[in-house]
Amino acid sequence: MPSPSDSVCTCFRLRRAARQVSQIYDHELAAVGLSLNEYSILRHAERGGHCLLGELADSLGMERTTLTRNLKPLLEAGWLKESRGEDARQRLISIAANGRRRIASAKPHWLRAQQRIEALYGVARTDRLRKDLDLLDNALRQSPGIAA
Repeated sequence: MPSPSDSVCTCFRLRRAARQVSQIYDHELAAVGLSLNEYSILRHAERGGHCLLGELADSLGMERTTLTRNLKPLLEAGWLKESRGEDARQRLISIAANGRRRIASAKPHWLRAQQRIEALYGVARTDRLRKDLDLLDNALRQSPGIAA
């Protein structure tokens, strides 16, 4: 069996590390009945006020159809609210009071996951990784032929 470090594929290596990191966050957030994906959507909605579906998708780096599918259980749980914009085709997403309470209860669990990653990898290296990932994200967004 080849070692994961034998692969020169950047995507493979990023996704493998991302899956392992996600498992740490998912484990912590499970205590409050959230997945990392749900937590991320709620946090972005909390920061954005009333945001257009497309803007929320962009800030999360998700396709609109994927976000729509992921919003359904959050809307059904009453953690998010949906309304129409000036144009009836516009979908505005905002966080509900229940969603704010859910985020407040989840933050300590998210923080434990964050601290675990930093303890395993090192605070300075984790900070550098975040900066490098931001640089990569920005470079990819500016690249022709890449959907932003």
